[in-house]
Amino acid sequence: MSDLSRTFGYQQVDQDERRRRIRRVFAGVARRYDLMNDAMSFGIHRLWKRTLARAAHPLPGQVIVDLAGGTGDVARLLAGEDRRVLVCDPSLAMMCVGRERGMRHVSWLAGSGEGIPLASASVDTVTIAFGIRNVTSMEDALREVLRVLKPGGRFFCLEFSRPWRPIRPFYDLFSFAVIPRLGAWIAREPEAYAYLVESIRRFPDQESFKQTLLRAGFAGVGYRNLTFGVACLHRATKAS
Repeated sequence: MSDLSRTFGYQQVDQDERRRRIRRVFAGVARRYDLMNDAMSFGIHRLWKRTLARAAHPLPGQVIVDLAGGTGDVARLLAGEDRRVLVCDPSLAMMCVGRERGMRHVSWLAGSGEGIPLASASVDTVTIAFGIRNVTSMEDALREVLRVLKPGGRFFCLEFSRPWRPIRPFYDLFSFAVIPRLGAWIAREPEAYAYLVESIRRFPDQESFKQTLLRAGFAGVGYRNLTFGVACLHRATKAS
C-alpha cells in the first residue's frame, strides 16, 4: 500500500478520513477550481491537457473514460459525436459545474477511482489528469482501471512530478509561498491548496510511478516529461 493512502498532505489519517477530507476539499473549491488552476500554472495546465488529449488520440466508436474528470475540461478535448466520452468523478459539486457548461457529447458518471461503475473490459481508453494522487487507494484505483479496460486498451495519467534539479528551488518557493496565498485570494480555500501542494510533494517521481504501473500489471509503460518535469504524462496499456 502506498504512503499516500493513509495521508492528507503531511498528516497521517486513516483511509476513511482521507476520503472524507479530499471530497470536502473539492466540494469547497468546485466553483473556482478551473480559475485557480489557471492562476497556479499561468495557464500551462491547459497545454498539458491538450498534450494528453493528443496522445489519447480518440477514434470513432471508442468508449473513453476521464477518471476524476471534475469539471470536464479534459473530456471536452476528447469528445466527439462518433464516440462515447464519460467523466467519472466522486465529486458531484465538480461535475455540476461542468454540466452547467453544456458540453456536447460528454456524459457524467458518479464513481470513485476504486469503484468505477462500468463493466469489465468495456473501455478503450482511460485518462486521468491531476487526479490519481487524490484517490483513496492508488493501488485499488489502478486495479480498477485495468479491470474496465479492454485487452489492448490504453491508460494515460497526467500528474505533477519531480522537476529538473536546476528549477526545484524556484518551484518549491512558488509552491509553498505563493500557491496557498492564491488559494486564499481566488478560491477562498487556503487550507485546500496547502493540501494540494503537499500531496504533490508526496506523489512518486517519474521512475517510481513507472514501477508502480508495472507492479499493477500494466504493459508498455513509459512517460514523457512536460515543462522541465513539473508535470509528467505517463502511458500504459492492458496486455492483449
